[in-house]
Amino acid sequence: MTAVAVAAPLSLPERLTLVEADHTLARLGAELRSHSDQTVEIDAASLQVFDSSALSVLLELRRRVLAQGRELRVSGWPRRLEDLASLYGVRELLAA
Repeated sequence: MTAVAVAAPLSLPERLTLVEADHTLARLGAELRSHSDQTVEIDAASLQVFDSSALSVLLELRRRVLAQGRELRVSGWPRRLEDLASLYGVRELLAA
C-alpha cells in the first residue's frame, strides 16, 4: 500500500483585519497554488484579533478553490468567528 502525502493546512494569522486582509490573501493565494490536495484545509485556530475581513478572505479563498474543482474546509474556528459567520449567513459556505 502506498502512503498518500497530505498537505499541511494553510493557516490564518493571529491578526486579520481590513489592514492585513490583502497581504493575508496574497500569502494564502500563493500557498494555495502549491497545495495539491483535493480538499484544502484552512486552520483558523491562530486568529485572535479579527473583523469581518477574515470572512471575506475565507470566502475569496473558497471561490478560488471551487474554481479549481476542489473543496475548502475551515478548521479551528474561534467561537467569535463562528458567530460572525452565522450572523452574516455564510457559516454553511465555510463548513468544516
